[in-house]
Amino acid sequence: MFVTADSLRLILTSATPASGYDVATLMMLAFMIAVGHFVKAPIRIRSTTHWISWTETSIVIGVAIAPTAWVVLCSALGIAIASVRLPPMKLAFGVGKNILVAWGAGWTLALLHWTWQAMDPLHLAGLLSVAYFVAVLLDEVLAIPVIALASGTRISRQFLSNLDLRLAGYAVRFVVAVCTLVILQADPRLLLAVPPLVLSLHLAYSTRIRTRTEQQAWQRLARTTDALNVVDLDKVLTTAVTQAAELFSADEVEIELRDGGRTVCGGTGTITYDGPAGGATAVAGTVVPAALEGHDRAVDVGVLRLRFRGPVQLSEREQYTLRTFASALCTAVRNAQAYAELARVADEHAYAATHDALTGLANRRQLLDRGTEQLGARHADGVTALVLIDLNHFKEVNDTLGHAAGDQVLMQVADRLRGAAQDGDLVARLGGDEFAVLLRGLPAPAVAAHRAETLLSALHEPFELDGMRISVEASGGIAAAPATGGMAELLRRADVAMYQAKRAGQRISTYAPARDTADLGRLTLGGDLPRAVADHEFTVNFQPIVDLGTGVVTGAEALARWHHPTHGMIDPLRFLEAVERSGLLPAFAEAILDQALIAASGWRDAGFDVSVAVNVSPRSLLDARFPGSVLARLRAHDLPSERLVLELTETLTLSQLDVVDRVLSRLRDEGVRLALDDFGTGYSSLSLLSRIPVHELKIDRSFVTTMETSAEAAAVIRSTLDLGRSLNLAVVAEGVESEPQRRALWELGCTAGQGHLFARPMPAGTLLAALKRGSGGSPGALAPPLHDAGAVIRLAPTRRQGTRGRDRHLPA
Repeated sequence: MFVTADSLRLILTSATPASGYDVATLMMLAFMIAVGHFVKAPIRIRSTTHWISWTETSIVIGVAIAPTAWVVLCSALGIAIASVRLPPMKLAFGVGKNILVAWGAGWTLALLHWTWQAMDPLHLAGLLSVAYFVAVLLDEVLAIPVIALASGTRISRQFLSNLDLRLAGYAVRFVVAVCTLVILQADPRLLLAVPPLVLSLHLAYSTRIRTRTEQQAWQRLARTTDALNVVDLDKVLTTAVTQAAELFSADEVEIELRDGGRTVCGGTGTITYDGPAGGATAVAGTVVPAALEGHDRAVDVGVLRLRFRGPVQLSEREQYTLRTFASALCTAVRNAQAYAELARVADEHAYAATHDALTGLANRRQLLDRGTEQLGARHADGVTALVLIDLNHFKEVNDTLGHAAGDQVLMQVADRLRGAAQDGDLVARLGGDEFAVLLRGLPAPAVAAHRAETLLSALHEPFELDGMRISVEASGGIAAAPATGGMAELLRRADVAMYQAKRAGQRISTYAPARDTADLGRLTLGGDLPRAVADHEFTVNFQPIVDLGTGVVTGAEALARWHHPTHGMIDPLRFLEAVERSGLLPAFAEAILDQALIAASGWRDAGFDVSVAVNVSPRSLLDARFPGSVLARLRAHDLPSERLVLELTETLTLSQLDVVDRVLSRLRDEGVRLALDDFGTGYSSLSLLSRIPVHELKIDRSFVTTMETSAEAAAVIRSTLDLGRSLNLAVVAEGVESEPQRRALWELGCTAGQGHLFARPMPAGTLLAALKRGSGGSPGALAPPLHDAGAVIRLAPTRRQGTRGRDRHLPA
């Protein structure tokens, strides 16, 4: 606060006492203000104690009964006397603040034309309340920012802190000021009753402040100890440091742990150091330590230190709070350390359960788990394959050099395989001298052979072992992920391929089903086939083939199923090969064909002229008796030949076509329709098409499924449709599962399709019921038409050009 020389001269001139009575009044004012400053309640903020006093009450009473200049001078004198032991900075602030309070209150009364001796009590209280409000406002505006700065809190928060108590205190002190002035008006001798009243009010107010402060301290302690109930040691220490700084109003808090020699320092809301003991720069001043020990003092985990920049002596309540907090922190630290140890042990056990102890590679369990996860992923990218590697003649290393040397060789093999593997591959040791590498995300199965060659090449260089160079040879087996059987089947196939390589004297061999003699499941099923054929365990489900434009069913594909009495429903991929090898193929084929033709006859008798498609084994086409058997079954069921479609697979080889030509030609000449199934997936599609007299092509479901996301799949479909139009062949799309796929295929020129969008495979009777029920009141339809009847349809140019002479294939 700055006071000019002229202002000071004016104050001194106006404050010059005119008589002895004035001098006495001046002395009494100074004494009253000094006493008001002495009567105060202490509040410690960090190393500084702040006081709530009656100074503004004494000042307001003073400006009410004496000139403002006198009160200003007496305020300066009284505060100086009362604060003589304080540091000069605090003394100057206290004097300046109260001079401004006195001046503000005095000028307010002057503006209100204050004459207190001539006023009634109500009028006096009203005018005095305005001056008291100004004095309180000035006191708060000047003091609160300083307190907030000292405590490190926001001004708004400091202003709201204990606001109710401060307002109550101001109200009580205002009442005392009014009563004092009224008493002076009535009889000055009654002022003898004011000091006891003031003392009683002060004691009550101080008690209320102390009670509130202790209540808030206990609440903060409860919240702080509750926040320590976490199992992360870092969070425990951070919470303890930041919360203790606020709880004890400390400038800095330091926690030093015995275990590990770790020290964490910080203040309210911030951590300034976290590292080894002795590395922090501590705040100079008073240090209050507290041992981090349990209630029984049997465990000592460290020490908590409160640091203050100035001299501080904690109250009894604060000391008890500190001991309680230190005990809670000790418990929290011990719990966090115990949890960390448990987590470490659990991690070690989990690692040991999934890794090989010698090489650190994944073990069989992790290989099976990761492989199962990869095979089970719906949207797994690329092909998954497994390379199984076995060291040749490794037993000789153990027998000659000992198991310790053998272990060193295994560790070096593991390092080389790990280095040769690519990101995303999983290298595992299955036990002994057997290793496996799970390859993921391959663009094609053939890539697995090149990756396996790279892995085995890494073992070509000799190994250094105690000054000796040892060459290790290895054999590898490759298998791509099977459609069924999961990771166990993949591992079995790789094992079969590896032993095929060993027997053939090759480094690498790829799994071939035809050479698989280890499939005990197939051998078991093969033994059950005679009974299955005799007991009619083979049944047929039918999946409808639908006109994509109208939704009307035009045909149905017969799909064989085996209801095994023990194993339940068995997938055709598992038993068809066994059937072909068993010698029971003719009987099996007749049973399936018989059921298919019976179903077609039933549909025809119900008024639905629906053809039926039956898959034909390549081995059946090598049997000269096969055409006669088919034609005999057609005659037996009185079914026209064109109602039967025989679906051929691309597993036929060109060397077999000379034999097959005669069989197929006879069937075609008799009116039986032929279809080439899974067109586009084999390498000989076009060669077969040029030799086999088929009537329709069936687009494999893999192209339909990915046609919306794969440009290559869409190109294959367009090429197949163009080829079909050029050769005047019908084209059927398999695997249609959504309306966008249906519409896209129809717009490309595909007239027929089958898939889950229309129906899943079902028994003949269920399909007949669905045909009778129809769709949208139209029997024989399983889906609504793409366009209303009679609508004008604009076709793509490629579709219009390819539909000349084939209008019968277009939807209505």
